[in-house]
Amino acid sequence: MLTERGIQTTVFDNDKTPSLLVGESLVPAVIPILRRLGIEDRVAAISHVKRGAALRHGNGNRVDFEFRTFGKDYPDYSYNIPRPGFDRLIRARAGELGVRFVNHKARVEKVDNNADRELVLSSDSLAAAGYPPHSPPELLVDATGRSRLFSRKLGISARRGPRNDIAHFAHFRNFVADSALPGQVVLSVLRCGWSWQIPLSDSLTSVGVVLDKHAAQHYGDSAAERIESVIDDNPMLQLAGSGRERVSEVMTYSNYQLISNQAYGKGWILLGDALGFVDPMLSPGVFMALESAAVMDEFVFSTANNNFATGAHAYYDHMLDWHDAWSKLIAYFYDGRLLSMGAMRNHIRQHAGPFSISRYAEPIVSRALSQLVSGVKTRSRLAQGVLHHSCNHLIKDPEVPQQNRIRSNLIETECSIRSYATNRLRAK
Repeated sequence: MLTERGIQTTVFDNDKTPSLLVGESLVPAVIPILRRLGIEDRVAAISHVKRGAALRHGNGNRVDFEFRTFGKDYPDYSYNIPRPGFDRLIRARAGELGVRFVNHKARVEKVDNNADRELVLSSDSLAAAGYPPHSPPELLVDATGRSRLFSRKLGISARRGPRNDIAHFAHFRNFVADSALPGQVVLSVLRCGWSWQIPLSDSLTSVGVVLDKHAAQHYGDSAAERIESVIDDNPMLQLAGSGRERVSEVMTYSNYQLISNQAYGKGWILLGDALGFVDPMLSPGVFMALESAAVMDEFVFSTANNNFATGAHAYYDHMLDWHDAWSKLIAYFYDGRLLSMGAMRNHIRQHAGPFSISRYAEPIVSRALSQLVSGVKTRSRLAQGVLHHSCNHLIKDPEVPQQNRIRSNLIETECSIRSYATNRLRAK
């Protein structure tokens, strides 16, 4: 996007990444960005088409969200992607457009008493890129993701979400994702925490388990032991993975739900996960990273914005609104309301009379839910209001959300932990 504006751009990237990365499923709201970058056809060639998402619980409740066409810009599909391959496509496209890549892990240094800069590239990074010491880049953009290079160097604090989760995930063969729609991502409420199952190409399924960090310790000492134990401890996953074969190492991610308290300063600005990241629930991560680039391009670098601080402030406010919207929606999942609302929608479809008010309200609620989870209308006050009002008025029994919520502390998971401990003793 910068090169299209005629801005000379250098990317420092030592090209060292894990074999697996969180962010293997995209939401439909990302499609316009892929088209703008001119890479949708390339992404489609290596990916699995995704038509929706599903939430399910061991108590039998299940709700399926089918993506819909919301105008010409937002199709009724998205993609489940091989993340390393997806990232390489973006890098290749940037190179085609004139972005210069330097195979070097950039280092920055804090400077004081400088009216124009708070951070500068280290001498070795300047040399690697061929920059003269007296002519450094005009602006540094932190796209280091969860490493948060600039924030750590400057001591910038961050707001953390209420959860203290850790995720373990791997690729499996012979693991049934239980998708009711092509490529449908299935999210399962477990006895402790939750799990994702993402159908990928080549008959692979990405399986992840998300647990409270303290509760995770009771499922084993290693990431591999934990993910296998959680699968075996939950009937839904155990049945789906009865003939499973793990074909990758198990990766671990933690510290979800975080956003920096400062997004820019003299000569620098934060992008993507370096600015903030939300929960993996509903798969907003890759979209939010790409969206932050599009928003930064519009607010900071467009010809209409001649003042960096003004544009950067507007960019930060916009991204705060995005993070707030996703966080509110995801909270409906964790506290059980989203699954309860979906179950109520299913009940209305099957049992409501032809002239009941709920029968007329159901299509409105379903459309709002689809818009919210697809990223198309996640920030829409109207769609948010429909969800809030529906939960307040259609969920009559307050015990229902309690039954559908994500349980994470040790007291709530005692039965699950006892079951796991018993199975380990039997195995020994």
